[in-house]
Amino acid sequence: MGQSKEQTVKRRRVFYIPGYDPIHPRRYRELYRKESGAQGAISGYEVTLAPKTGGGTYGWHVTGRIDGAETQADVEVLVWSDIVRDSMSNSIPATYLQLARTAWAYIGSGALWRLMKLRKGPVIAALYPVVFLLVQLGLALVAAYGLGQILALALPDWTAWGGLVIVPFLLNWFRKKDGKFFAYYLMHDYAYSARWKGANPAPLEQRLAEFADAIEAALRDDVDEVLVVGHSSGAHLAVSILADLIRQGRVPEDGPALGFLSLGQVVPMVSFLPEAKRLRGGLAFLCQRRELAWVDVTAPGDGCAFALCDPVSVSGVEPEGGKRWPLVVSAAFTQTLSAERWKELRWRFFRLHFQYLCAFDNPGDYDYFKITAGPITLRERYDGRVPSKSRIERPVNKFTSVLE
Repeated sequence: MGQSKEQTVKRRRVFYIPGYDPIHPRRYRELYRKESGAQGAISGYEVTLAPKTGGGTYGWHVTGRIDGAETQADVEVLVWSDIVRDSMSNSIPATYLQLARTAWAYIGSGALWRLMKLRKGPVIAALYPVVFLLVQLGLALVAAYGLGQILALALPDWTAWGGLVIVPFLLNWFRKKDGKFFAYYLMHDYAYSARWKGANPAPLEQRLAEFADAIEAALRDDVDEVLVVGHSSGAHLAVSILADLIRQGRVPEDGPALGFLSLGQVVPMVSFLPEAKRLRGGLAFLCQRRELAWVDVTAPGDGCAFALCDPVSVSGVEPEGGKRWPLVVSAAFTQTLSAERWKELRWRFFRLHFQYLCAFDNPGDYDYFKITAGPITLRERYDGRVPSKSRIERPVNKFTSVLE
Protein backbone atom coordinates (compact mmCIF):
# COMPACT_ATOMS: atom_id res chain seq x y z
CA MET A 1 0.00 0.00 0.00
CA GLY A 2 1.30 3.46 -0.88
CA GLN A 3 4.04 2.29 -3.29
CA SER A 4 2.15 3.48 -6.37
CA LYS A 5 1.27 6.90 -4.94
CA GLU A 6 3.08 9.98 -6.14
CA GLN A 7 5.56 11.72 -3.87
CA THR A 8 3.98 14.34 -1.64
CA VAL A 9 6.73 14.60 0.99
CA LYS A 10 10.15 15.95 0.13
CA ARG A 11 10.91 17.33 3.58
CA ARG A 12 9.65 16.00 6.88
CA ARG A 13 10.12 16.79 10.56
CA VAL A 14 9.79 13.80 12.90
CA PHE A 15 9.42 14.13 16.68
CA TYR A 16 9.98 10.92 18.61
CA ILE A 17 8.67 10.79 22.18
CA PRO A 18 10.21 7.85 24.10
CA GLY A 19 8.53 5.93 26.85
CA TYR A 20 9.71 5.89 30.48
CA ASP A 21 13.40 5.54 29.68
CA PRO A 22 16.35 6.91 31.69
CA ILE A 23 18.92 6.17 28.95
CA HIS A 24 20.54 8.82 26.73
CA PRO A 25 18.63 9.26 23.45
CA ARG A 26 21.66 8.28 21.34
CA ARG A 27 20.41 4.71 21.70
CA TYR A 28 17.49 5.63 19.44
CA ARG A 29 19.80 7.05 16.78
CA GLU A 30 21.88 3.89 16.75
CA LEU A 31 18.76 1.73 16.69
CA TYR A 32 17.43 3.74 13.73
CA ARG A 33 20.76 3.45 11.90
CA LYS A 34 21.05 -0.30 12.39
CA GLU A 35 17.43 -1.25 11.74
CA SER A 36 16.87 1.07 8.76
CA GLY A 37 19.87 -0.55 7.09
CA ALA A 38 18.45 -3.99 7.79
CA GLN A 39 15.00 -3.06 6.52
CA GLY A 40 16.46 -1.42 3.42
CA ALA A 41 18.36 -4.59 2.59
CA ILE A 42 15.15 -6.63 2.93
CA SER A 43 12.82 -4.23 1.14
CA GLY A 44 15.14 -2.80 -1.52
CA TYR A 45 15.52 0.82 -0.50
CA GLU A 46 18.19 3.02 1.06
CA VAL A 47 18.13 5.11 4.23
CA THR A 48 21.23 7.05 5.27
CA LEU A 49 21.85 9.09 8.40
CA ALA A 50 23.85 12.26 8.91
CA PRO A 51 24.45 14.52 11.92
CA LYS A 52 21.67 16.92 12.79
CA THR A 53 22.08 20.58 11.92
CA GLY A 54 20.41 23.50 13.66
CA GLY A 55 19.04 23.81 17.17
CA GLY A 56 16.56 21.79 19.16
CA THR A 57 17.15 18.67 21.20
CA TYR A 58 19.01 15.50 20.25
CA GLY A 59 18.40 14.17 16.74
CA TRP A 60 19.73 13.22 13.31
CA HIS A 61 19.14 13.88 9.61
CA VAL A 62 17.80 11.15 7.33
CA THR A 63 17.82 10.77 3.57
CA GLY A 64 15.41 8.17 2.29
CA ARG A 65 15.56 6.79 -1.25
CA ILE A 66 12.33 4.83 -1.25
CA ASP A 67 9.89 3.91 -4.01
CA GLY A 68 11.88 5.85 -6.59
CA ALA A 69 11.84 9.12 -4.66
CA GLU A 70 14.25 10.95 -2.37
CA THR A 71 12.98 12.41 0.91
CA GLN A 72 14.80 14.44 3.55
CA ALA A 73 13.78 14.11 7.19
CA ASP A 74 15.00 15.60 10.44
CA VAL A 75 14.34 13.32 13.40
CA GLU A 76 14.31 14.87 16.85
CA VAL A 77 14.01 13.04 20.18
CA LEU A 78 11.87 14.93 22.67
CA VAL A 79 13.93 14.15 25.74
CA TRP A 80 12.45 13.60 29.19
CA SER A 81 14.96 11.00 30.37
CA ASP A 82 16.22 13.44 33.02
CA ILE A 83 12.74 13.55 34.56
CA VAL A 84 12.65 9.76 34.46
CA ARG A 85 16.00 9.50 36.23
CA ASP A 86 14.92 11.98 38.90
CA SER A 87 11.80 9.90 39.57
CA MET A 88 13.74 6.69 40.12
CA SER A 89 14.41 6.18 43.80
CA ASN A 90 17.98 5.40 44.80
CA SER A 91 17.06 3.67 48.04
CA ILE A 92 15.63 0.21 48.59
CA PRO A 93 13.16 1.28 51.33
CA ALA A 94 11.80 4.04 49.05
CA THR A 95 11.25 1.50 46.28
CA TYR A 96 9.23 -0.74 48.59
CA LEU A 97 7.22 2.30 49.64
CA GLN A 98 6.55 2.92 45.95
CA LEU A 99 5.44 -0.68 45.66
CA ALA A 100 2.82 -0.29 48.39
CA ARG A 101 1.62 3.05 47.03
CA THR A 102 1.38 1.78 43.45
CA ALA A 103 -0.43 -1.43 44.40
CA TRP A 104 -2.97 0.59 46.36
CA ALA A 105 -3.47 3.06 43.49
CA TYR A 106 -4.41 0.30 41.04
CA ILE A 107 -6.10 -2.16 43.38
CA GLY A 108 -7.88 0.36 45.60
CA SER A 109 -9.32 2.23 42.62
CA GLY A 110 -10.44 -0.95 40.91
CA ALA A 111 -8.33 -0.08 37.85
CA LEU A 112 -6.38 -3.34 38.00
CA TRP A 113 -9.45 -5.54 37.58
CA ARG A 114 -10.72 -3.48 34.67
CA LEU A 115 -7.35 -3.53 32.94
CA MET A 116 -7.36 -7.32 33.16
CA LYS A 117 -10.55 -7.34 31.08
CA LEU A 118 -8.56 -5.85 28.20
CA ARG A 119 -5.21 -7.60 28.00
CA LYS A 120 -3.59 -9.79 30.62
CA GLY A 121 -0.07 -9.31 29.21
CA PRO A 122 0.54 -5.71 30.30
CA VAL A 123 -1.23 -6.36 33.62
CA ILE A 124 1.13 -9.28 34.27
CA ALA A 125 3.98 -6.96 33.32
CA ALA A 126 2.67 -4.48 35.92
CA LEU A 127 2.30 -7.16 38.59
CA TYR A 128 5.68 -8.70 37.85
CA PRO A 129 7.82 -6.11 39.71
CA VAL A 130 5.45 -6.20 42.69
CA VAL A 131 5.66 -9.99 42.97
CA PHE A 132 9.36 -10.16 42.21
CA LEU A 133 10.30 -7.52 44.76
CA LEU A 134 8.16 -9.24 47.38
CA VAL A 135 9.86 -12.54 46.56
CA GLN A 136 13.24 -10.87 47.01
CA LEU A 137 12.16 -9.54 50.39
CA GLY A 138 10.80 -12.95 51.36
CA LEU A 139 14.05 -14.70 50.44
CA ALA A 140 16.05 -12.13 52.38
CA LEU A 141 13.86 -12.67 55.45
CA VAL A 142 14.19 -16.46 55.16
CA ALA A 143 17.96 -16.09 54.99
CA ALA A 144 17.82 -13.77 58.02
CA TYR A 145 15.80 -16.35 59.94
CA GLY A 146 18.30 -19.07 59.10
CA LEU A 147 21.24 -16.93 60.19
CA GLY A 148 19.37 -16.01 63.37
CA GLN A 149 18.85 -19.67 64.24
CA ILE A 150 22.55 -20.34 63.78
CA LEU A 151 23.43 -17.42 66.04
CA ALA A 152 20.99 -18.65 68.70
CA LEU A 153 22.66 -22.06 68.80
CA ALA A 154 25.87 -20.62 70.18
CA LEU A 155 24.66 -17.37 71.76
CA PRO A 156 21.68 -16.20 73.84
CA ASP A 157 18.28 -16.54 72.12
CA TRP A 158 17.87 -12.81 71.67
CA THR A 159 20.82 -12.77 69.28
CA ALA A 160 18.58 -14.47 66.70
CA TRP A 161 17.38 -10.99 65.81
CA GLY A 162 20.90 -10.30 64.60
CA GLY A 163 20.09 -12.36 61.52
CA LEU A 164 18.23 -9.35 60.15
CA VAL A 165 21.58 -7.72 59.45
CA ILE A 166 21.79 -9.76 56.25
CA VAL A 167 18.54 -8.37 54.79
CA PRO A 168 19.86 -5.06 53.36
CA PHE A 169 22.91 -6.80 51.89
CA LEU A 170 20.78 -9.37 50.07
CA LEU A 171 18.30 -6.79 48.83
CA ASN A 172 21.17 -4.66 47.55
CA TRP A 173 22.59 -7.71 45.76
CA PHE A 174 19.25 -8.26 44.01
CA ARG A 175 19.14 -4.60 43.00
CA LYS A 176 22.61 -4.82 41.42
CA LYS A 177 21.29 -7.69 39.30
CA ASP A 178 18.29 -5.70 38.09
CA GLY A 179 19.82 -5.31 34.64
CA LYS A 180 18.63 -8.90 34.11
CA PHE A 181 15.36 -8.76 36.05
CA PHE A 182 14.06 -5.20 35.40
CA ALA A 183 12.00 -5.37 38.60
CA TYR A 184 13.20 -2.03 39.99
CA TYR A 185 12.95 -0.33 36.61
CA LEU A 186 9.36 -1.47 36.05
CA MET A 187 8.41 -0.60 39.60
CA HIS A 188 9.60 2.97 39.08
CA ASP A 189 7.79 3.10 35.73
CA TYR A 190 4.34 2.17 37.07
CA ALA A 191 4.89 4.13 40.27
CA TYR A 192 5.47 7.33 38.29
CA SER A 193 1.88 7.51 37.02
CA ALA A 194 0.35 5.91 40.11
CA ARG A 195 1.84 8.45 42.50
CA TRP A 196 -0.36 11.23 41.09
CA LYS A 197 -3.21 8.84 40.19
CA GLY A 198 -2.85 9.59 36.49
CA ALA A 199 -2.24 13.34 36.68
CA ASN A 200 1.00 14.85 35.40
CA PRO A 201 3.48 16.27 37.93
CA ALA A 202 4.59 19.89 37.41
CA PRO A 203 8.04 19.12 35.90
CA LEU A 204 6.44 16.88 33.28
CA GLU A 205 3.79 19.48 32.45
CA GLN A 206 6.52 22.06 31.89
CA ARG A 207 8.37 19.68 29.59
CA LEU A 208 5.19 18.92 27.62
CA ALA A 209 4.76 22.65 27.06
CA GLU A 210 8.31 22.82 25.70
CA PHE A 211 7.60 19.87 23.41
CA ALA A 212 4.46 21.62 22.15
CA ASP A 213 6.51 24.74 21.33
CA ALA A 214 8.99 22.66 19.32
CA ILE A 215 6.24 20.96 17.33
CA GLU A 216 4.46 24.26 16.70
CA ALA A 217 7.69 25.75 15.32
CA ALA A 218 8.02 22.78 12.95
CA LEU A 219 4.44 23.28 11.79
CA ARG A 220 5.47 26.76 10.64
CA ASP A 221 8.58 25.46 8.91
CA ASP A 222 8.90 24.86 5.16
CA VAL A 223 8.21 21.12 5.30
CA ASP A 224 5.56 18.84 3.86
CA GLU A 225 4.78 16.77 6.95
CA VAL A 226 5.27 16.97 10.69
CA LEU A 227 5.11 13.49 12.18
CA VAL A 228 4.84 12.89 15.94
CA VAL A 229 5.75 9.37 17.07
CA GLY A 230 4.84 8.33 20.61
CA HIS A 231 6.20 4.98 21.79
CA SER A 232 4.93 3.15 24.88
CA SER A 233 4.10 5.74 27.57
CA GLY A 234 5.31 8.40 25.13
CA ALA A 235 2.03 7.81 23.27
CA HIS A 236 -0.13 9.25 26.02
CA LEU A 237 2.20 12.24 26.37
CA ALA A 238 1.77 12.87 22.65
CA VAL A 239 -2.02 12.78 23.02
CA SER A 240 -1.94 15.62 25.55
CA ILE A 241 0.57 17.66 23.53
CA LEU A 242 -1.32 17.42 20.24
CA ALA A 243 -4.68 18.08 21.89
CA ASP A 244 -3.20 21.25 23.45
CA LEU A 245 -1.81 22.46 20.12
CA ILE A 246 -5.09 22.03 18.27
CA ARG A 247 -7.23 23.45 21.09
CA GLN A 248 -5.04 26.53 21.28
CA GLY A 249 -5.19 27.17 17.54
CA ARG A 250 -1.48 26.51 17.08
CA VAL A 251 -1.84 24.20 14.07
CA PRO A 252 -1.84 26.35 10.91
CA GLU A 253 -4.61 25.58 8.43
CA ASP A 254 -2.24 25.99 5.50
CA GLY A 255 0.70 24.30 7.20
CA PRO A 256 2.28 20.89 6.61
CA ALA A 257 0.35 17.67 7.07
CA LEU A 258 0.24 16.58 10.72
CA GLY A 259 0.57 12.90 11.56
CA PHE A 260 0.50 11.06 14.87
CA LEU A 261 1.85 7.52 15.07
CA SER A 262 1.34 5.79 18.43
CA LEU A 263 3.36 2.60 18.89
CA GLY A 264 3.03 -0.08 21.56
CA GLN A 265 0.81 2.22 23.60
CA VAL A 266 0.00 1.64 27.27
CA VAL A 267 -2.60 4.41 27.48
CA PRO A 268 -5.07 2.46 29.70
CA MET A 269 -2.44 2.08 32.44
CA VAL A 270 -2.80 5.82 32.95
CA SER A 271 -6.27 6.67 31.62
CA PHE A 272 -7.89 4.14 33.96
CA LEU A 273 -6.60 6.01 37.03
CA PRO A 274 -9.02 8.44 38.72
CA GLU A 275 -7.07 11.69 38.21
CA ALA A 276 -6.12 11.13 34.55
CA LYS A 277 -8.68 13.77 33.54
CA ARG A 278 -6.25 15.66 31.33
CA LEU A 279 -5.34 12.55 29.36
CA ARG A 280 -8.95 11.43 28.97
CA GLY A 281 -9.91 14.91 27.83
CA GLY A 282 -7.13 14.80 25.23
CA LEU A 283 -8.31 11.42 23.97
CA ALA A 284 -11.93 12.58 23.67
CA PHE A 285 -10.86 15.74 21.83
CA LEU A 286 -8.20 14.33 19.53
CA CYS A 287 -10.29 11.43 18.24
CA GLN A 288 -12.59 13.79 16.31
CA ARG A 289 -10.11 16.21 14.78
CA ARG A 290 -9.54 16.71 11.06
CA GLU A 291 -6.26 18.55 11.65
CA LEU A 292 -4.29 15.33 11.98
CA ALA A 293 -4.14 11.67 11.02
CA TRP A 294 -3.70 9.27 13.95
CA VAL A 295 -2.60 5.68 13.39
CA ASP A 296 -2.20 3.38 16.40
CA VAL A 297 0.05 0.35 15.85
CA THR A 298 0.36 -2.50 18.33
CA ALA A 299 0.75 -6.28 18.12
CA PRO A 300 -0.72 -9.11 20.21
CA GLY A 301 2.80 -10.53 20.43
CA ASP A 302 3.87 -7.49 22.47
CA GLY A 303 3.02 -8.46 26.02
CA CYS A 304 3.89 -5.02 27.36
CA ALA A 305 1.32 -3.10 25.26
CA PHE A 306 -2.46 -2.99 25.24
CA ALA A 307 -2.52 -4.60 21.83
CA LEU A 308 -5.38 -3.60 19.52
CA CYS A 309 -7.16 -1.83 22.38
CA ASP A 310 -8.59 1.39 20.98
CA PRO A 311 -7.28 3.87 23.59
CA VAL A 312 -10.24 6.23 23.15
CA SER A 313 -13.01 3.65 23.31
CA VAL A 314 -11.69 1.45 26.12
CA SER A 315 -11.03 4.57 28.22
CA GLY A 316 -14.76 5.30 28.04
CA VAL A 317 -14.47 8.71 26.39
CA GLU A 318 -15.63 8.05 22.84
CA PRO A 319 -18.02 10.90 21.97
CA GLU A 320 -21.67 10.09 21.34
CA GLY A 321 -21.34 11.25 17.75
CA GLY A 322 -18.58 8.73 17.10
CA LYS A 323 -14.91 9.23 16.40
CA ARG A 324 -12.55 9.65 13.48
CA TRP A 325 -9.35 8.38 15.13
CA PRO A 326 -7.31 6.40 15.84
CA LEU A 327 -6.99 3.90 13.04
CA VAL A 328 -6.04 0.76 15.00
CA VAL A 329 -3.60 -1.43 13.06
CA SER A 330 -1.80 -4.64 14.00
CA ALA A 331 1.91 -5.08 13.35
CA ALA A 332 1.14 -8.85 13.43
CA PHE A 333 4.54 -10.04 14.63
CA THR A 334 3.75 -13.71 13.92
CA GLN A 335 3.22 -12.82 10.25
CA THR A 336 5.72 -10.02 9.69
CA LEU A 337 8.63 -11.74 11.43
CA SER A 338 10.10 -14.96 10.06
CA ALA A 339 9.46 -18.15 12.04
CA GLU A 340 13.11 -18.19 13.10
CA ARG A 341 13.06 -14.56 14.20
CA TRP A 342 9.79 -14.98 16.07
CA LYS A 343 11.17 -18.02 17.89
CA GLU A 344 14.24 -15.99 18.86
CA LEU A 345 12.27 -12.99 20.15
CA ARG A 346 9.06 -14.53 21.48
CA TRP A 347 10.07 -14.57 25.14
CA ARG A 348 12.22 -11.43 25.02
CA PHE A 349 9.37 -9.20 26.11
CA PHE A 350 11.24 -5.91 26.37
CA ARG A 351 12.91 -6.40 22.99
CA LEU A 352 9.53 -7.13 21.39
CA HIS A 353 8.18 -3.91 22.89
CA PHE A 354 10.72 -2.07 20.69
CA GLN A 355 10.07 -4.12 17.57
CA TYR A 356 7.94 -1.32 16.11
CA LEU A 357 11.18 0.67 15.68
CA CYS A 358 12.96 -2.25 14.02
CA ALA A 359 13.14 -4.17 10.76
CA PHE A 360 10.61 -6.84 9.77
CA ASP A 361 11.36 -9.90 7.67
CA ASN A 362 8.01 -9.76 5.87
CA PRO A 363 6.74 -6.20 6.35
CA GLY A 364 3.07 -5.63 5.71
CA ASP A 365 1.64 -2.13 5.53
CA TYR A 366 3.56 -1.09 8.63
CA ASP A 367 7.17 -0.08 7.95
CA TYR A 368 8.62 2.44 10.41
CA PHE A 369 11.25 3.64 7.97
CA LYS A 370 8.89 4.14 5.05
CA ILE A 371 6.66 6.14 7.40
CA THR A 372 9.45 8.33 8.75
CA ALA A 373 11.68 8.57 5.64
CA GLY A 374 9.35 7.74 2.76
CA PRO A 375 7.74 9.97 0.12
CA ILE A 376 4.10 10.08 1.28
CA THR A 377 2.32 11.29 4.41
CA LEU A 378 0.97 9.07 7.17
CA ARG A 379 -2.58 9.97 6.13
CA GLU A 380 -1.97 8.98 2.51
CA ARG A 381 -0.16 5.79 3.44
CA TYR A 382 -3.13 4.50 5.40
CA ASP A 383 -5.86 6.03 3.26
CA GLY A 384 -8.52 3.36 2.76
CA ARG A 385 -6.98 1.01 5.32
CA VAL A 386 -9.65 -0.68 7.44
CA PRO A 387 -8.93 -1.12 11.16
CA SER A 388 -7.93 -4.50 12.51
CA LYS A 389 -10.98 -6.70 12.95
CA SER A 390 -9.77 -8.05 16.29
CA ARG A 391 -9.50 -4.61 17.89
CA ILE A 392 -11.13 -4.06 21.29
CA GLU A 393 -13.47 -1.06 21.52
CA ARG A 394 -15.76 -1.81 24.45
CA PRO A 395 -15.66 0.86 27.19
CA VAL A 396 -14.20 -0.64 30.35
CA ASN A 397 -12.96 2.33 32.36
CA LYS A 398 -14.83 3.39 35.48
CA PHE A 399 -13.32 6.87 35.54
CA THR A 400 -14.54 8.93 32.58
CA SER A 401 -14.41 12.51 33.85
CA VAL A 402 -12.30 14.78 31.66
CA LEU A 403 -10.46 18.07 31.86
CA GLU A 404 -11.76 20.26 29.03
